[in-house]
Amino acid sequence: MINRQVLLADKVYVELVRSLFVNVTPSAIMAVAFTLSVALIVNETRDRLTLTLGVAGVLAMGVRIIVTLRLRGQALASDLHPVRARQLELMFLIPQLSFALALGLFSGLVILQKSDGQPLMVCLVVGFCAGLAAGSGLRPPVAVPGMLAASLPTALAAFIRADAMSIATGASILAFLYAGAQSLATRHESAVTGISKRLTSGSLARRDPLTNLANRLALRERFDEAVVLKRGKGIVAVHYLDLDGFKPVNDTHGHAAGDTLLQMVAKRLSSAIRSEDIVARLGGDEFVIVQFGLDKPEDATLLSDRVVRAIAQPFVIEGNRIRISTCIGTATARAEESHMEVLMREADEALYAAKRRRAQAQAARA
Repeated sequence: MINRQVLLADKVYVELVRSLFVNVTPSAIMAVAFTLSVALIVNETRDRLTLTLGVAGVLAMGVRIIVTLRLRGQALASDLHPVRARQLELMFLIPQLSFALALGLFSGLVILQKSDGQPLMVCLVVGFCAGLAAGSGLRPPVAVPGMLAASLPTALAAFIRADAMSIATGASILAFLYAGAQSLATRHESAVTGISKRLTSGSLARRDPLTNLANRLALRERFDEAVVLKRGKGIVAVHYLDLDGFKPVNDTHGHAAGDTLLQMVAKRLSSAIRSEDIVARLGGDEFVIVQFGLDKPEDATLLSDRVVRAIAQPFVIEGNRIRISTCIGTATARAEESHMEVLMREADEALYAAKRRRAQAQAARA
């Protein structure tokens, strides 16, 4: 139970990180607005520190946009691992926080200088914080530090000015900051709940309820992802198998024992494959294994032999030693030429051909 909760939490986290890379347009608009503001204000003040902070902010936002564009493909990939997601989040956070700090310091300096650009900078700070709430709001640890870095120097500078209008400006910024943080917390909680429900229901829809193996839908999605979307290379092998002697187990020991046997078979099959391959239960005692990225068609035989040996080992169910066997039909094709339906049909035909040969051999020996 704990492992499932941890796995679900990791999947939710990955979904939240993906949200950071969805839209780069607000950042591009902010970059243009901030660059124009820097040009206008530096032209007015002719101050070197103002220019330095402005250039630092422009560079930071440029890096932020480049990072988002370059890493978006990795972030949106369906197989994004939580460890890589944490790395992507950090690479996203550093330039965003750098820009937020440069923006806040630049804005605060403009306010202290009593520049005509003060209203413009307050507008940019509020707009930036609103953009963070919208674009990074599902990850408060990313959004809130940026909001603080942009807002606090601006508010502090307004309070230092000490006139009534500036104090009101500083107080308004802090009030917006507090309200925004509260809104982020609520939105984050709601998003986590919604994503958890969606992932849970989606996972259930793609799992065989008895064995917890992938079902036909998940098999199709995984095949398309590995072969079609990722333009897989090498050889793809489809192994179609069923269990010999399964019906007598049901008849002799009952359906509960039969269900237990299927669950134990599923575990052995899962242990026999590589992490990049997939095993699915199609129904009854029929299973399919798909291997990706094989060097040559003959490599598929290694798995077939391993599965046959694994299933041939006795199963102990309620003190009874039960022996069954399996027959496997295999079809292979180059990844760029493979179609799941064709391979499934060819593997099914190969299975029945193997059964006929075995039946003929047994008849000949008799």
